[in-house]
Amino acid sequence: MLPQKECSQPVGRLLIEFSSQMTMERVQRENPNVTDGGRYTPPDCRPRWKVAIIIPFRHRENHLKYWLHYLHPILRRQRIDYGIYIINQLENCAYACSELGEETFNRAKLLNVGYTETLKDAEYDCFIFSDVDLIPMDDRNLYHCYDQPRHFAIAMDKFGFRLPYAGYFGGVSGLSKKQFLKINGFPNEYWGWGGEDDDIYNRITLNGMKVSRPDVRIGRYRMIKHERDKHNEPNPQRFNKIQNTKNTMKKDGISSLTYRLVQVKRYPLYTDISVEIGKPPPRPIKG
Repeated sequence: MLPQKECSQPVGRLLIEFSSQMTMERVQRENPNVTDGGRYTPPDCRPRWKVAIIIPFRHRENHLKYWLHYLHPILRRQRIDYGIYIINQLENCAYACSELGEETFNRAKLLNVGYTETLKDAEYDCFIFSDVDLIPMDDRNLYHCYDQPRHFAIAMDKFGFRLPYAGYFGGVSGLSKKQFLKINGFPNEYWGWGGEDDDIYNRITLNGMKVSRPDVRIGRYRMIKHERDKHNEPNPQRFNKIQNTKNTMKKDGISSLTYRLVQVKRYPLYTDISVEIGKPPPRPIKG
């Protein structure tokens, strides 16, 4: 089997801009070799990894168009055997539904769902978890797995193209199946914005692994500017939770994941997996 680097044909630094009008029809025309569900297998080599790219999602249709526009060509040049999966958080509709997707967002739990559901689709052994608003600026940043958990988005324009702090693991990251199971996946109890990436970083280090990163000149990303989503307010409990990772990681993770699969739809450029993941527990009343 050929190693991944012998398959890839990157071009290097890329011009990334978000001012051009983007449509799904245009992106589909640009990627005729991508099959239904957003799947692609290089015809001329055998990559080492079979990669599921998992995006936690809600109300970001415009961002998704740009992400697909840039990432499909990048991944094809890298000769990645991959599938694109959007994990779409819906409101719990057990009793009544008004507007879909208005419960508190839970990014890490959606990523656990993505891991579980993509394995029903194919025998993936590498999982890359990406926010939909982050576009790599260099296609030498290879989207496959490594000997250690990988942090790809190390130099975002949002942070002045610098790593904001040593333990940062946000934006785009990748773990092999073995690495993912070793840390019991991701935490399910981080509702709202913030904290889950630091918990994942703690899980990695507590299990004797180290985070690997690309060179800072290659790991550059542009973020599509946006306002913070409604119902994704900062999680006030995140700091206490991060300090307790050692105590919680064995019982809170892929082993304790619960959700309800609503539907799976295969589009020409991606697979949409819509799920209900419940609500955060009520906060204790002070006083």
